[in-house]
Amino acid sequence: MKQKKKALVLWLALIAVLLAASLLTAPAGTGESVQEVMRDAVLHETGQVSLFGLTEVNPGLISAYVVTALLLVLAVCLRVFAVPRFRQVPGRLQMLLELWVGTFSSMAEKNSPHKNKMLGAYLFGAGSYIFVSTLFEMLGLQAVTVAGHSIALPAPLSDVNGAIAMGVLSYLFILTGGVTSVGLRGVGRTLKEFSLPISMSFRLFGALLSGLLVTELVYYYIALSFVLPVIVGVLFTLLHALIQSYVLTMLVALYYGEVSEPLEPKHPKPAKHAGTQDNKALAA
Repeated sequence: MKQKKKALVLWLALIAVLLAASLLTAPAGTGESVQEVMRDAVLHETGQVSLFGLTEVNPGLISAYVVTALLLVLAVCLRVFAVPRFRQVPGRLQMLLELWVGTFSSMAEKNSPHKNKMLGAYLFGAGSYIFVSTLFEMLGLQAVTVAGHSIALPAPLSDVNGAIAMGVLSYLFILTGGVTSVGLRGVGRTLKEFSLPISMSFRLFGALLSGLLVTELVYYYIALSFVLPVIVGVLFTLLHALIQSYVLTMLVALYYGEVSEPLEPKHPKPAKHAGTQDNKALAA
């Protein structure tokens, strides 16, 4: 009991110190207003970085390149070092990989039973990219802007251009599935959902941007910038990584299964019986 009381007193003292520091500490100089912070987080007008000295780009593009390189290196390492060591009785890494692959494979089989091999591969790639790219911002990798300021690289899909690219790519993949399955009729089925790339793009962008803006607000207000940003950042990032990976892949699987559904065979008209024709002749 005494140890519990001491631990409780220590925690209360720590909370009191942090509260006093948050109330007594003031931001140095004249910082940006909250409107400027939010605008920079969305548009990156003052946070652009140089791409190999060729042009100025949003930091989200650099993040996309880094995430793609990390995924390719990880895939090569797993294929060379991990996959040859797989056994009948799986270890932890093998179980994790089988669970991850099996999740997207079963999603493809359930939603597109007629044509799902290519769909499973795409869902695995898209889901893995969304999950890893969302967690990427937790690394806090730094970049230097063209103005000479240091910034942390954001999640690639928190840039509207990255979200639109993912939405359009998913829509084109659905269109390809419809064409390869039922020909030109697949184009008509896909074009009926003309708003699909817009909805998928801005669903991704809005979800990831909301987490980014909440974190920016928590960091901006000095009264909230102790301990709380760690909890908020980790929870929002993990939730968005899981939810958005599931939502986009499920939407792609549903629409892909719909446009690739085979055409119903035309039933032949039933032949008229000879007896019926004879009766009609006699009646005449």
